[in-house]
Amino acid sequence: MTKHIEIIDLGQVHEGARVAQSTTIDTLLRYNSFQLVLNDQKYQVVPPSVETMTNEDLATLSDVKTLIAQLYSQLNVDQHQFEQEKLLVQKLEDLKLQVQPYEKIKVDLEGKALKRTTGLAWVGLGLMSLQFGVLARLTWWEYSWDIMEPVTYFITYGTSVAMFAYFVLTRQEYNYETLRDRQYLISLHKNAKKTKMNVETYNKLKEEIAKVEYDIKRLRDPLQLRVPMREIENKPEQ
Repeated sequence: MTKHIEIIDLGQVHEGARVAQSTTIDTLLRYNSFQLVLNDQKYQVVPPSVETMTNEDLATLSDVKTLIAQLYSQLNVDQHQFEQEKLLVQKLEDLKLQVQPYEKIKVDLEGKALKRTTGLAWVGLGLMSLQFGVLARLTWWEYSWDIMEPVTYFITYGTSVAMFAYFVLTRQEYNYETLRDRQYLISLHKNAKKTKMNVETYNKLKEEIAKVEYDIKRLRDPLQLRVPMREIENKPEQ
């Protein structure tokens, strides 16, 4: 069994000189020749000549190292992304199962809210038609335009005051579309309280579903592969 190695006759080194343990193999191989003694057995070692690499060789070697590093990173990132996508898909399925009961209740509530909003719209149309008929009757049959003109003015001005009051109270512009949407949401939330549907929980689940779907889309998009989330979120829309 070998206990130690002695190296002697290293070219310009005097015969029998010992090489320090801190000497690197690279330095040792730069000698022309040396003797290696293993348990009294002498071996003549002639290292191959070391050629100096040119700049082109160094550049090629650097490119090869870079390519290997990119390949290693690609393989590991793809595997990581596959595992992440699998977890996200499973999470998405779980969230959809949780939100499914709320979706069934929401469909029923939306139907009731839409029915009530439509009914209010027809009531408003009926009242406006009734107002037109009353004013026409008073103008051309009961009285004259000279008498009814101030009345119509104050009705118009009162309507403007009511519209401005609506804006002050709701911070929304008074128009038929926003008024319809407001009444729709009021009716929807009112009916949700009656059915004991937790709207906050439903909205939170929908936000989580949207976030998970966005993450899955990001992982599957080759143009955004391995791009940080913050960088994508700050990317301007085109």
